[in-house]
Amino acid sequence: MTPDAEFGYELLVCRYAELSWHPSEGPRPALVARQLGTRERRWDTVVIEVDPAAFERRRAFGERTIDSDLLHVVRGAPPEWTWYRDALPDPGYPWRYVRQAVHRAAGRDLIEKRRDGNRIQIRRVRPYPDWVERIVAVENKPDLDRSAADRLAEQLGHDIETGLADEAWLATETTGERVEPALLRELPVEAGILATDFSAGVDADAVDVAWHPSDLAPGSGERRDAETETLRLEIAERAYGKGWRSFHDTMRPDCRHFELRREGRALVPYCAAKEKVPTARECSGSCKEFSPEPPQWRTKGWPIEGGPGKGLTALLERRRERERDRIAPAGDD
Repeated sequence: MTPDAEFGYELLVCRYAELSWHPSEGPRPALVARQLGTRERRWDTVVIEVDPAAFERRRAFGERTIDSDLLHVVRGAPPEWTWYRDALPDPGYPWRYVRQAVHRAAGRDLIEKRRDGNRIQIRRVRPYPDWVERIVAVENKPDLDRSAADRLAEQLGHDIETGLADEAWLATETTGERVEPALLRELPVEAGILATDFSAGVDADAVDVAWHPSDLAPGSGERRDAETETLRLEIAERAYGKGWRSFHDTMRPDCRHFELRREGRALVPYCAAKEKVPTARECSGSCKEFSPEPPQWRTKGWPIEGGPGKGLTALLERRRERERDRIAPAGDD
């Protein structure tokens, strides 16, 4: 059955997108993440459509997020040794922070650095690729009522106006019934609508396109401004490093009641004590049902070093890596 919490529904939408994106235009290589965005707007699900060959070149920079300060250094690093202030564009903030980012970038082998007298010189290890093709925002609302439709109309309208995403969707649960047409009419016509029924599990057949979205990318001859492009890349980098299975970072897999349960082709967290899919707020050390794993689970007879909680965390991380591996590079021309 479909998890009763919006959080659980969100995980199923993420898994669907990972398996079957794009819903109306056929398979596209993509990364999926959740709860990402800007200071003004956070998206439930984010789909980063990528160029496979460029994505492989991005992976050469490692598996961790390259944050905004590091991006400034990595993207601007020159092919030849250059004083970092001459090599990089003016950041608009004190250069001492750039210098700190230079040291961090070199520490992660993202660039090379050396001293020439009192000056720090840098050069690139390899060019940073243009790996992001499109960014798609999905809002998840399993129970769409009038008040939810009003809020979503405002949120989706913001996405359409800012042009930060290339496409915007609403995903809502039908469980075999039609979504009320009057509610759908409240939403911007530019936003697509996914009607989902995950009661039998997660696969391509569990989702129907109730409304096709408009392309929000600038038209022919137009370009997004540099600030927006940089912000899009920062979101994509966070998606690359985080993925959507990172809920173990904000929950307590070390609790004896924490489990992973299968929903078709998805694994979702489950609390055996409460018999439900918990939210990150519920699954915390302050929960009255929280019970740490007994020490003997981690020391005697358990086949995974660190106990079952560590094992579940490792499983989720391996699945994130497997999805990165699945985005195969393009063939030779």
